[in-house]
Amino acid sequence: MPHLEAVSTPPTRADVWNVSNALCRVHYQLQAEAEPDLLCRALNLFALQCLTPQQVNVQRRDDLLSIAIVIDGLSWHRAQVIAEKLRNLISVCSVDLQAADSAWIAAAQAAG
Repeated sequence: MPHLEAVSTPPTRADVWNVSNALCRVHYQLQAEAEPDLLCRALNLFALQCLTPQQVNVQRRDDLLSIAIVIDGLSWHRAQVIAEKLRNLISVCSVDLQAADSAWIAAAQAAG
């Protein structure tokens, strides 16, 4: 029987449309109707690109979900394409995309 081997993480998928673009960390903020399958459909858009989010936060308030997703290793162009795909999901009301560093700075300033 072969020994167990460590699973290696696949390399970040290249953005073939914008090879020269620098990779960045982005923050998606979604507002959507509280549908049972919405979180799976939203996260599947990242999984199809072989991307794993750094952080996912979901809160339900009455009939709405507030979903925050932080992910790095994306070009800005690729992040915008994924944001557009998120906007096209049924039940999604709005999607806000920004560089994660500016999102966390703004949140820290608001709290402080």
